[in-house]
Amino acid sequence: MNLSLLATDNPGITIFGFTIYWYAIIIVCGVILATVVVAILFKRRNVPTEWTLDLLICILPIGIIGARTYYCAFYGNMSEWLHFRDGGLAIYGGIIGGAIGVVVFCLIHKISFWRVADCLVPGVILAQGIGRWGNFVNQEAYGNLVTDPKLQWFPYAVYIDDQGAWYQATFFYESMSCLLIFAILFTFAWLYRKKPSGLVFCGYIMLYGIERFFVEGLRSDSLYVGNIRVSQALSLVLVIVGISLVLLQMYLNRKKYGSCFGAKIGEPLAIMPKFYTKEQRKKMEEARLAKERAAKAAAEKDGAAANGPSSDKKEE
Repeated sequence: MNLSLLATDNPGITIFGFTIYWYAIIIVCGVILATVVVAILFKRRNVPTEWTLDLLICILPIGIIGARTYYCAFYGNMSEWLHFRDGGLAIYGGIIGGAIGVVVFCLIHKISFWRVADCLVPGVILAQGIGRWGNFVNQEAYGNLVTDPKLQWFPYAVYIDDQGAWYQATFFYESMSCLLIFAILFTFAWLYRKKPSGLVFCGYIMLYGIERFFVEGLRSDSLYVGNIRVSQALSLVLVIVGISLVLLQMYLNRKKYGSCFGAKIGEPLAIMPKFYTKEQRKKMEEARLAKERAAKAAAEKDGAAANGPSSDKKEE
């Protein structure tokens, strides 16, 4: 299986002389599906779905900036930063930038970072799994050379035109791993919505770190510092941080509920209070004022009725 025509003779869709590359189309599809997943989990975990667009506006630009900056800093040249159409985005930079965007979102809406992160990361890992097919189209992010003819078949290997040889399809390995992680995280977030915030986020950090550590070891285009693969080192850091956060969460749960995994019926405050949009708050305020006016009018009417007979007696 080889789609080299997508990367050479037909790099994308041309509209009015402007070419939209397949890689960009695939990335956008991943973002759209991720947004749908986040909206579903927002509703499930009692966060206003109207905020989904706000979250996207916060994390998407900062995430792209982070991904591009990371790539230019480690793989390219910062003077080429604006040359987006020449390619060059790094997922770890996108994760860092996206995390900053989530912090900004949470500060604006005054909501827990962990609760938002738990809803976000299943969508993120889904988008990563879809986005890896952009590497397939561009014929990049492949692994070691495959010389055995018996192993020269997809999905184990992929034929690279520029090299004229077969290489391990590491993009496919990572794509399938990301989709599996998505299934695990989404299921946990859906079924255990009352569990303490942050557990899904920790799961993402650990599982993606483990997956990337092993897949990165097979890639032939890794960035090295000495004899160390940079992405592998970062993956190891993610795993350690994820494990540390889970242990911390379990300790706090044990201290608060007497159980490492929280109260049996869930954390009472895990489901956030009901949030309202500006229009909803306006209608609620109007209803409250109308109720107060009605109560005041009824009190005045009762007072007038009570004072009526006494006034008549004075006149007599």
